[in-house]
Formats: sequence, structure tokens, C-alpha cells
Amino acid sequence: MVCRPEKALSHSSRKRGNSMKLFERIYDSKYRYILMFFMIILGGAIGGISFNVFLIPHKLLSGGVSGIALILKYLFGLNPGVLIFVFNIPIFIAGYKFVDKEFILLSLVGMTAFSVSIDAFAFLKDVIYIKDTLLSCLYGGVLNGIGMGIVFRNRASQGGVDIIAVIVKKYFSMNLGSTSLMINFVIVAIASLFYGLNLAMYTLVSMYVASAVLDKVQKGFGNSKSVMIITEDEQQVAETILKTLGRGVTYLDGEGAYTGNKKKVIYCIVTLNQLAKLKQIVHEVDSNAFMAVSDTSEVLGQGFANRGI
Repeated sequence: MVCRPEKALSHSSRKRGNSMKLFERIYDSKYRYILMFFMIILGGAIGGISFNVFLIPHKLLSGGVSGIALILKYLFGLNPGVLIFVFNIPIFIAGYKFVDKEFILLSLVGMTAFSVSIDAFAFLKDVIYIKDTLLSCLYGGVLNGIGMGIVFRNRASQGGVDIIAVIVKKYFSMNLGSTSLMINFVIVAIASLFYGLNLAMYTLVSMYVASAVLDKVQKGFGNSKSVMIITEDEQQVAETILKTLGRGVTYLDGEGAYTGNKKKVIYCIVTLNQLAKLKQIVHEVDSNAFMAVSDTSEVLGQGFANRGI
């Protein structure tokens, strides 16, 4: 197949580019680090609220260093925020030598904001109490995932396992997810010895929910669809897409395996709310056209948001 990309320069596309969101303009300006710091601190604060409102009252855990800190808090009454900060010091020292410097510095902001927030919002345990443990682990996971997702979207982390996993991958070629999973499994297994299997399983549910929400926040909520269209009137379909939706269209040279006929296959990416209109366009031009629609986890480029929440 030979790909010949065509760039949409329609009025609507230019209009969207000129009306870029405030967040995106700042991210592309010299003030981006100010906004990044603010968002990283916000993510840490959300994580701190999640811990104090949902996890700590039911002695639930989190993954990584924060999970170890919570175990020590439950056993000896130690301050979890201080423990998280102290445990991360050697990790950040090692990370500064082996990992990208910008990532480490931004992660230092994230880790500090998170550890401070856990202590700063400790009073919430006495203000808000959710009796149902299952609800707490679910909503705790959601809120924690949102906080981590905001931090990750701003090229940072909350320290701990994330940095260890990067170092291990660099020198031992182990998958990031596998390293994190192994460490978190050990932490939950240790906790189960003290608090039983029930709380350990609740913790696993909370971790899973947090991971799923983190993934969603990190990728963004503007779902996009990639579409391939095979039609007898590809020029009319492509022109209508360009004029009506303002989306770029790419022609791929295709050939039917059975007939041997050469065709131009249309490839384009649209937002979820444009998909129905695209189907209507194709059907009106060629009711016998073939369409294949698939999910696209991330799209960068003109007409699509590059960053921001």
C-alpha cells in the first residue's frame, strides 16, 4: 500500500485551531511549567483527599511506597506523609542518575505535593466517614486514579515504584507494568498477614479501579475513531468529509484480492460525536460502501487536543 496523506485546510479546521483551549495555549507557551506545577500539585492534593476520606478509615492500602507507609501507619501510628517523603529520598537520588532529569524534577514536585496533602487533609477522616468498605474502595480508587492521571499527564509521577520500574526496565529490560505489579503484590500479601484476606481483596479492587481511571485520564476523555472506507466514489466521499467535518483524509492504494481491481481506500480519524455524521455522509454518497471503524487511544496533531485535562 502506498499512503498519500492529504491535509484538511477547511475553514472549520482553521477555526478550531484559532480557538484552541486556554490550557493548550499555555502548555505551548513559556508559562507551561507554571501550569504543569499547578496541575501536578492539584493531582497530589486529590490523592491526599482520596487517602484520608476513603482508604485510611478502612485500613485499605495503595500501591508502592504509599502502601508501605500505610502499613506502618496502621501498625505503629506513624505519619504516612513523612514516611512517603523519607522513603522516596534514596529513590530520587538513584533516579536522578539514571532517569530523565525533567521527569525526576517534576516527579519531585508530585511526590512532595502528595506526601504533604496526605497530612494536610488528615482532618477529613473525622469530618467525612463512609461506612461501606466496598464504596470506599471504589470511590477511593476513582479519586486516586484521577489524581495520578493528572500528574502523569503533566510528565511527572508521585515517585516510588514508578521511578524504580523505569530504572529496572533500563538495566534489566523488565516491563514497567510487571515490575509495578510484582512490588504491589508483595505489599498486599504482607498486608493480608496483618489484616486478613478481605481487606487485601478490597485493596486489589481499589488498585484496579485506580489503574483503570488513571489510564482513562491519561489518554483523555475525547475518544476518537479511526475509519477506513472502501467506496466506488472515493473522491466525492473525501471531498464531503473535508467540507462537512473539516477532517483530514488520506488515500491508501488498495487492491482487491479476488477481483484484482485497484481502489483508493479512504482513511480518516474523527471524534466520537462526528462518527454518526460520517456514517451519514458515506451512506448518502454510496450506500454500498464498506466501512471499518476502530478505537484510537490517542491522536496528536491539527484538529485534536495535544494536552490538557
